[in-house]
Amino acid sequence: MPAAYGFTAYGGPQVQRFLDRPRPVPGPGELLVEVRAAGVNPVDWKVRAGMHRAFLHLDLPAVLGREVAGVVVQLGPGVDEFAVGDPVFGTTDRGCGGYAQFALLTASRTALKPAAVSWTDSAVLPVAAGTAYDGIVQLAPKAGESLLILGIGGGVGVAAAQLACDAGVSVLGTAAAAKREFVASLGATAIAYDSSDFGERLRKALPDGADAILDLVGGDALRSVIPVISMGCRILTVAAPETAARFGARPLSRAGTTETLTELARRMADGRLDPRVSGIFRFADAGSALAEVESGHPWGKVALDLRGDH
Repeated sequence: MPAAYGFTAYGGPQVQRFLDRPRPVPGPGELLVEVRAAGVNPVDWKVRAGMHRAFLHLDLPAVLGREVAGVVVQLGPGVDEFAVGDPVFGTTDRGCGGYAQFALLTASRTALKPAAVSWTDSAVLPVAAGTAYDGIVQLAPKAGESLLILGIGGGVGVAAAQLACDAGVSVLGTAAAAKREFVASLGATAIAYDSSDFGERLRKALPDGADAILDLVGGDALRSVIPVISMGCRILTVAAPETAARFGARPLSRAGTTETLTELARRMADGRLDPRVSGIFRFADAGSALAEVESGHPWGKVALDLRGDH
């Protein structure tokens, strides 16, 4: 029976384990892939911890993971844009099921993998880079404008910075002081939120305020940058609705369509986008990969490589 890694009850890492699961059968609008790589994201441990139970209803035990890259082995009814044998990457059906030898993908959130893009790089695109792309499209920063990204050192921020810089936007971002050089490698300017003179550095970097702000931190992060929220500043945020309303911000929403994923893959193939996969773990070490992400300290993206497990 195909192997999968998931959790048996809501809670901490102690509820995680390998599971024997039957090979999934694709339904309408779905395709089954033999997984080559899977992305590991903060949302995965949050699902395990029960933080998404209100809107993500799962039958336990459940398999972790919401983004993979693999080879199509079966098509569900109504799926004619892909063929068996196609190399693809995309978002898992129902938001789970990616840490497995076989996974179901939603066809409308799946794209062909270019030969020039590795399995692990393509596997980490749908969640973080997909969110970044949708956020940049919604903010629509223009060449010469300033964009402040709160949480630029995370997976979404890394992709958003590259997408905006490629459009000629002046990008600044809040990050830990230790990530200053990493942020600079993206083409952006880091402002250390953990420095005693954070406010002064922020005002000096943006004396006229920011034209746009992408808040990927939530909570009270927007409060900390009030001095540079200029008149007419466009703001997208992951903060709670009441916080967003207080600052005149719009919620960051995701589309993650095939068109979005195809564009991201094209940018990767021509060298304009690098998801910065810093940690690649064997499938047997899935627990360690998730622990790395749950610690909150990875520099770049984390992926599972399943190519030796088939």
